Amino acid sequence: MKKTCPEILQLRRDIEKSVQRNINSPADFDFLSGVIWERTKTSISTSTLKRLWGYVDGADNTRQCTLELLSKTLGFKSWKDYLEHIANTCIEQSDFLRDAYHIYSEDLSVGDKIEMRWMPNRECLIEYAGNCKFIIVKAINTKLSEGDTFCCRFFIVGQPLYIDDLIHNNEMPTAYVIGRRDGLISIEKK
Repeated sequence: MKKTCPEILQLRRDIEKSVQRNINSPADFDFLSGVIWERTKTSISTSTLKRLWGYVDGADNTRQCTLELLSKTLGFKSWKDYLEHIANTCIEQSDFLRDAYHIYSEDLSVGDKIEMRWMPNRECLIEYAGNCKFIIVKAINTKLSEGDTFCCRFFIVGQPLYIDDLIHNNEMPTAYVIGRRDGLISIEKK
């Protein structure tokens, strides 16, 4: 099976962002087909959308007309215009974070607290327990819970927070990402 090209992955992300919905169930594909009709007055089968999203096999055979239609759904004149747009607005995949506000675990003392916020209205207060380990003291509007523990070496505003060895509800340790799309909005040492 061939890998989906990055441009099509970006197109799928942009479509989901535009319709404000993750597309991953039969009902979602019906919904998306309806949105495409509303925006372009052109019909597209849910089977075609399911193939493009990888819900069923066949994404390798995406037709040009499908890419044109989805580009128009986003307000572009054509697939070519959409490709030019993502080429011009694409965020660098790698970069130095020298100027980003950050906190390193190694600069903390046991008992120090950090308040962090991320979209849409999520908030946690965590306490440093030493050796890059943190305990959640307060959790608001998040899947995380008071008493959960995790490991993390640094926190950077504007970047997702990848944590390791999260122990949530006494389950097996796992990895977790906070602010996957927009990153941390703020971090403050208390």
